[in-house]
Amino acid sequence: MWFISFFSLLTVCFMPLLWRMVHSGVSQPLGLLSDGTLGLLLLLFLTHISRWLRIVAILPWAIFQLVAFELMAAMQRLPNWSDLQYLKDLKFLDNSMAGFSPTSPLLTGLLLTTVLLSLLPPIKLHPLPPIRTLTFVVMLATGYGMLSSHSAHQGVLERYSPLHWLITDALIHRFIPATSPQTIPPPTGLTALDLNGRPLLTAGKAKNVLVVVLEGIPGLYYPEIARTMGVTSDKQEMPLFAASTDDAMLVPDFAVHSHQTIRGLYAMLCGDYSKLSWSTPKAFELQHNQSRAQDCLPAQLAAQGWSTHFLQGANLGFMGKDRVMPMIGFQEVHGNEWFTEPNPFPFEWGTVDSVFFHGAWQYIVGLQAQQQPWMLTLLTVGTHQPYAVSDEVADHYPSKKAAAVAQLDQALAPFIAQLRREGVLEDTLVIITSDESHGANLGRWVSSWGLAVILAPEHLPRIKHGGHGLVDMTASVLDYFGLQPPSTLSGRSVFRDYDAPREMISYTASEKRYHTSENVLYVCSDDGLCRMGKASSILGSYALQPLPRKENARRHDYLTSFSSTLDKSLSAPQGNRRLKFASGELRPLPETMTSEWADNLIGAQYLDFPKNSQVHVSIKVKAIDASRNGIALKLLFKQSDTPVNEIASPQFPILYTGEEHRVEFTFDNPHPRQSFSFHLVGEGKDSIIQLDEFDVAVDEETIENT
Repeated sequence: MWFISFFSLLTVCFMPLLWRMVHSGVSQPLGLLSDGTLGLLLLLFLTHISRWLRIVAILPWAIFQLVAFELMAAMQRLPNWSDLQYLKDLKFLDNSMAGFSPTSPLLTGLLLTTVLLSLLPPIKLHPLPPIRTLTFVVMLATGYGMLSSHSAHQGVLERYSPLHWLITDALIHRFIPATSPQTIPPPTGLTALDLNGRPLLTAGKAKNVLVVVLEGIPGLYYPEIARTMGVTSDKQEMPLFAASTDDAMLVPDFAVHSHQTIRGLYAMLCGDYSKLSWSTPKAFELQHNQSRAQDCLPAQLAAQGWSTHFLQGANLGFMGKDRVMPMIGFQEVHGNEWFTEPNPFPFEWGTVDSVFFHGAWQYIVGLQAQQQPWMLTLLTVGTHQPYAVSDEVADHYPSKKAAAVAQLDQALAPFIAQLRREGVLEDTLVIITSDESHGANLGRWVSSWGLAVILAPEHLPRIKHGGHGLVDMTASVLDYFGLQPPSTLSGRSVFRDYDAPREMISYTASEKRYHTSENVLYVCSDDGLCRMGKASSILGSYALQPLPRKENARRHDYLTSFSSTLDKSLSAPQGNRRLKFASGELRPLPETMTSEWADNLIGAQYLDFPKNSQVHVSIKVKAIDASRNGIALKLLFKQSDTPVNEIASPQFPILYTGEEHRVEFTFDNPHPRQSFSFHLVGEGKDSIIQLDEFDVAVDEETIENT
């Protein structure tokens, strides 16, 4: 019994190391040392405490390892400091665990079994003398530091154990004061509008534009695109989609610039890089720059006589798309409330992909009946976690993610076939792309790999060579129609060939990737380590080498500085920032709230408030229709998805039909806040509220000056 318990305890402590060795051998020495060091320290701790304390310590360790593995499988990244705060959000945990099925039942079973066996009889070892123990720990840390200089060419996943990275990220972003980066202008080639390439066609024959945005889909899933980029994917493909677009132009070397849908849509529709950080999305900052909003693609086409439409499967209120999309020129904006066909199974984010494309076709039928050229942007949501797939279907696939991608494939291909069959493709430019990439095990760079498949009435080359990205889409569409793009746009046209290499930048999977016009790729991770090497693209796996210490610091500071400048291209003048998230919109309420994210009535998410700033919030709501029991509203605050409880705000009374109520309050920010979100949620059967006002005014340095 003693042997079984001790062996199980060893297995629990060193499971991350063993799992890494099984999958990667000894190719990740720094990661192995990180796994082994923490495992050994945990073992020393567990064997010096009582059996009951051991239970308290070992269960969180095991759960953390399983959560970290699921995150790596889904998003190709390690847990960071902000992720840890999910533990405080019981509602989030409940939603996340609903229908949970482990990516690796073997790992889950092994870890949980060994945890139980390790708790049998108590184990007591003679404690090491404190000095010898401390010396041993210092030796391990020194060895890790020495090895770091030889393994810096590897990324975060290869160099850190999950807990080690969590601690490192906490030190970087939470406990070590941040310094303000210098203001350095970005390279001109990165932000320039370049239409000097050789045209692929003289003038576009299409009169309409259809942009289909697939949630999180990388180019990896399109077999021919993957082969062109020199990779293969035998685990996940979209063969039906590929077969339905066998005459399309493919853009294999196509980058997304960040995570999050609202950021991807901004880059795509406004011809500007989304922020290379997690601060307030530029789409919200367009409120302070209405002239720049008029340079976005929908506004440009609307000014030329197109009717412009946006249709998505999710709730429009999330991430403020009900505000952003009209602001950039969409004349009609609809979310999941537009669809009348019910989902075949519950999905908290909105309309499943099969229902979405049925509805999208009906929408196009209505547009075709008009005598006016149109632009329609479609945005799916079925491949967003926790994925729109029933448990019965998911059982036939390796994971729910794989099943959701297959369901998207099965819904998208018939939609394209119907476009072709009904003659829509004869006069419509169709761009099938993605807002972001949910990555793959192939490498962290896949998190920056987007999708671009283009159908047009003209004969276009099958493969469009050269690097492109979401930032190019607005200039490309305007170039196709022979319209002069505004000078504020960045990018190249996918309808032109270029001889010179392309500058490109992205921030995904905790790494900034910057490709220069000299075909040099720099990759700097959040822990400050940079690598560089010759590369033909921002995408792909290259033999990048670590930089010498001084050069590493210089390059990291340079990349951080001009990235910060890019991020501030739309920022309001310091000292005064007012964001408006409502102006009379009607919001139907759920009978019972299921998710503080999916049921959020307001789009004020992922905002940043500087240190010493003061925020004033003004809300006005009216009950249009209320049940006999009235409408119960509640305002919640989150930072990095963590509940924020120290902000005092007035409570909403129960509202009945015709009643209105105003709430105003102010809170200070003695410390900077990032990824701050307001959640206005409510319940009421057959109830509707009108959001007359939801203003967030930020006064910077108010605390310091009073």
